[in-house]
Amino acid sequence: MTTKLSVFILAYNSEDKIEGALKSVQWVDEVVVIDSHSTDRTADIASKYGAKVVQVDFEGFGKLRLAGIENTSHDWIFSLDTDERCTLEAQEEIQRIIQSGSAADAYHTPRRNFFMGREIKHSGFYPDYRQPQLFKRGKMTFSGEDLVHEGYELEGRLDYMKNAIAQIPFLTLSEVLEKANRYSTLSAQKLSRKSQRTSGIGAFIHGLIMFLKMYVFKLGILDGFPGFVLALSNFEGTFYKYAKLAEMNRKQNHSEEGKSEFK
Repeated sequence: MTTKLSVFILAYNSEDKIEGALKSVQWVDEVVVIDSHSTDRTADIASKYGAKVVQVDFEGFGKLRLAGIENTSHDWIFSLDTDERCTLEAQEEIQRIIQSGSAADAYHTPRRNFFMGREIKHSGFYPDYRQPQLFKRGKMTFSGEDLVHEGYELEGRLDYMKNAIAQIPFLTLSEVLEKANRYSTLSAQKLSRKSQRTSGIGAFIHGLIMFLKMYVFKLGILDGFPGFVLALSNFEGTFYKYAKLAEMNRKQNHSEEGKSEFK
């Protein structure tokens, strides 16, 4: 019996990106798009390519990925983002894996990143693993509490795919800034929930460490101007994540002081 594969794609106002992702997985048995009520043509484009569209309120990426699992139906699942493209080499490897009797239970998938017209070969952008993207149903789940950079739990054996998919994380520099703003807010909220604390100086130090890590220690300097832009954007994203956390800390302190005055 041939083993079938489901793909789920998380989407929100992704009309500029989702078509490429959908085209790259037309060979799979089922495609489900988890859309958070996009106001552009995202859902229409997904339907055009035969995907099942499920609307889910955004309450963090962890819950969206859980919805992806819940709304797919086959024994193997592949998670793809709208800015990712499954290559022919990755397709062939995935097909071999899911038909193999000795496959692991989940696989990390390497990603080749392209930015500002060139492949980013340094800066920590290869193999650029995120959560395992290919996994057996029932073997892996995600933390529904995580707003961003969601954790996962795996029951079974983890392995690594050899062939990479492609990722085009940003089409414009405006997207870099928009993502830095959005993700820094979500990350600060995540840290605040864990009762972590910082200061303005701490925010700057965290940002500087991230810049040096990417641009110097991970050789982002060899990626030319795009490497510098990525390192600078990661400085900004990290700085604002901790600066927003410091802001949340101050508001919490003022709230607690106000409560104590009325006891």
